[in-house]
Amino acid sequence: MYFGWNLGLAAGGTGGLAIATAGVILLYITFTFSYTELACAIPKAGGVFDYATRGLNRDWGFIAGVAQWIEFLFAPPAIAAAIGAYFQLFMPHVPVMSIAIGAYVVFTALNMYGVRAAAGFELAVTVLAVVELLIFSGVTFPHFSWAHVTHNALPFGLTGVWAAVPFAVWFFLGLEGVANVAEEAVRPQRNILVGFGSALATLIALCILVFLSSVGVAGWEAIVYPSPGADPSDRPLSLALARITGTDGWIYHLLITIGLMGLIASFHGIILAASRATFEFGRVRYLPAALGRVNARRKTPVNALLLNMVIGIVALLSGKTGDIITISCLGALTLYIFAMITVLALRRKEPGLERPYRAPLYPYFPVVALVIGAVCLVALVSLNIKLSVIYFSIIGVAYIWFHFFVKKTGYEQTIAG
Repeated sequence: MYFGWNLGLAAGGTGGLAIATAGVILLYITFTFSYTELACAIPKAGGVFDYATRGLNRDWGFIAGVAQWIEFLFAPPAIAAAIGAYFQLFMPHVPVMSIAIGAYVVFTALNMYGVRAAAGFELAVTVLAVVELLIFSGVTFPHFSWAHVTHNALPFGLTGVWAAVPFAVWFFLGLEGVANVAEEAVRPQRNILVGFGSALATLIALCILVFLSSVGVAGWEAIVYPSPGADPSDRPLSLALARITGTDGWIYHLLITIGLMGLIASFHGIILAASRATFEFGRVRYLPAALGRVNARRKTPVNALLLNMVIGIVALLSGKTGDIITISCLGALTLYIFAMITVLALRRKEPGLERPYRAPLYPYFPVVALVIGAVCLVALVSLNIKLSVIYFSIIGVAYIWFHFFVKKTGYEQTIAG
């Protein structure tokens, strides 16, 4: 909600991003209520990796797991860049990159310290972030004008709708990470359902609220470009507020300070989920076994967290926030497609599997999510050929590693029920 989505305005204008977001909301509603069935029936840290391995086979499970891993690895660097951009408002002499790398180190360390502390911190900053978004909307909506929303709404026509897809997905990206902490949840068969449902409702409400209240102040260009001809900004909410309060008022600084909590909540939460995905790959020895160990004292996957941090910092140093978001979204959409195929496959393969929660309107929900996810993936690939080549090359190299070096060892892994 705090950054990234506004890059979709540069790609498609208000109308392009709005249409893309409407389709993505339908995707997430149908996907979430279907994915929850898998998460409650198979509460494992590997998420879609474990589900697809059981429902399809080891090869497809591995590919689905790599897609999930890419999503979770590439989302935090983009968020870290935004944290640096927001913090620089208060520390203009400190480089954005230094702040972003520092954030990586601090929040990786917090996750290493312990899951209880990490989860408690996540809850606190999330509450602050939601409160700030409500205050932001309260400040900006009195200045809302529908003319600002409709002005130059489709600058690139329908092509802009497709180009805006990854940034519409960004509103909700990482929601499926709820499933990756199932093994550490109390009563996962119940609480994973509560987590998914409440998270989805919160995100949809805030997505619509923030979208309208931001664009309605002065039009979409005002929250994308700090000045005419400038590069797109990583801090759209501060640009919207500056139009109302200026940059010296106390409410501007208060809201921007609290607003950092939103970025930190997203950053910290995805680091938590990503480490569990890496840990699961290590635990089944698809990656070095050291990544599948937990610290004896802290009971956290320290090695997995450190590896993810190193990879994330390398991606961060590229300085390509939009590209990083796109690659992360390619991973997410691939995950959604595999997950929905798995829901359908497991219903046929294991009709007797205990399912504490069952997807509503089956098979329509998983089929709708599958179709929308596939259409979005095709659109994303067609408009981002170079990035798609990078993405599929990563998956290809990973599969070569798996096929010739992992499977060759004869190691067998059984996904427990």
